[in-house]
Amino acid sequence: MVDQLPVRPEHLGNFAGGLWGPASAGGTRANVSPADTSDVLGRFADSTAADAVRAVDAAEAALPAWRALGPIKRAEIVRRAERIIGEREDEFARAVSREQGKLYKEALGEVRRGMAILDFTAGEGRRLNGSTTPAEEPRTVAMTFRQPIGVVGLITPWNFPLAIPIWKVAPALVAGCTSILKPSPLTPYSAALLVQAFADAGVPDGVLNLVQGDREPGEALTNDPRVAGISFTGSLPVGRAIHVAGAGRLMKTQLELGGKNAVLVLADADLDKAAAAIVVGAFGQAGQRCSATSRVVVDVAVKEALLDKVIAKVSALKVGHPLDPDADVCPVVNEDRMTACLEAIATAQEVGAKVAVGGHRFTDGVPDGYYVEPTVLRDVPWDCEIAQEEIFGPVLSVIDCDGFDDAMRISNSVKYGMSGTIFTQNPAHIFEALERFEAGMLHVNRPGVGAYAHLPHMGAKQSQYGAPECSPEVWDFYTEWRSACISF
Repeated sequence: MVDQLPVRPEHLGNFAGGLWGPASAGGTRANVSPADTSDVLGRFADSTAADAVRAVDAAEAALPAWRALGPIKRAEIVRRAERIIGEREDEFARAVSREQGKLYKEALGEVRRGMAILDFTAGEGRRLNGSTTPAEEPRTVAMTFRQPIGVVGLITPWNFPLAIPIWKVAPALVAGCTSILKPSPLTPYSAALLVQAFADAGVPDGVLNLVQGDREPGEALTNDPRVAGISFTGSLPVGRAIHVAGAGRLMKTQLELGGKNAVLVLADADLDKAAAAIVVGAFGQAGQRCSATSRVVVDVAVKEALLDKVIAKVSALKVGHPLDPDADVCPVVNEDRMTACLEAIATAQEVGAKVAVGGHRFTDGVPDGYYVEPTVLRDVPWDCEIAQEEIFGPVLSVIDCDGFDDAMRISNSVKYGMSGTIFTQNPAHIFEALERFEAGMLHVNRPGVGAYAHLPHMGAKQSQYGAPECSPEVWDFYTEWRSACISF
């Protein structure tokens, strides 16, 4: 196993105006590894509204000079941050693995995805342009261009504690916004290391600030009239609350919320490929991804054959400590998440679902942590709670369908629309599914999770509000348009 990573004292606090320091009221919160509850990384700042206000003060003061620097120079700093993170990738991966609980190899993949996003976003600094159009009068030029919206709040979750902050911080910087990063209180260390990397890359004081803590600083950012926009990734109820709180002053919001993603397996599917993709999508990172495969909608004609293949693969998975190189499934992030998974399994059984494999807390050969057996539920009613609501854990629901139309109906029956996947050899069903999926990220005959750094990360329905992330479309959140007519 890889040795534990020491935490430097300054990274236990907030970062505002270029300085590290404790929360103003002295509050702290323990950061406990979900893989081993005896491993406490430290006590990180638990901030109040006053700390958020101080960070906004710093961001507001830094805005004019940062905006004036121009996107090409700003992108050069982002590029330097990418190089620094690459030089420190093992340190970042160990931090993510230790505090969030994902396998080291998954954490390393997250670091490298973050670097790819930085690479893409830095390149966009030379393409952050508008257009010229014909003018109605002679000797006149008509044009459009973008301007940064100003100070932004970036509120990020615990499941991707490095990649998601990166895909918010990087475009904010290139666009010319100044920002306050407010990470999940469950993963403060990864955020601190990231902010340090940007500071080392030359981000000026006050341009990027960090406020640790939970609800209070997040609400303060949302309610501060100087904050022009909030980019939030997390739960649907919190996203709604942010949007409503800022609506009165027309605050801009970018909300990436929950998912209840389906993989459709039709009667003509390659079942070996489908089974492999389902297991990757459902149990990678213990199912704690907004795009995780949480439902399999399978034609009854091939249901038993597919189940046999899936159950065999799941039964062979090894649950283990994140630093165990042989482990396949990591713990969930905390006791609340573990309890929610186990309660959801029990509730599903009350309405007729059957546990095909798993279903319990896992304790064999692992430290005292929050491990849940990879679980497959069969005969799940399509409209029951576990088939409709996000679980965010290693729990897969298998739902029967009768042909293509029934599969599409069941897939679209949920309020979420993050991703949709289909396995079939029929070209007509492939292209019709792409038209009919009520979801933002679509996949055919491949795992239904993830995408590329330059493709939009987005959902539909109640999974998304506002501009996508990780794509050229992201500038529609961090900038606003101007038009100009110039006579000469």
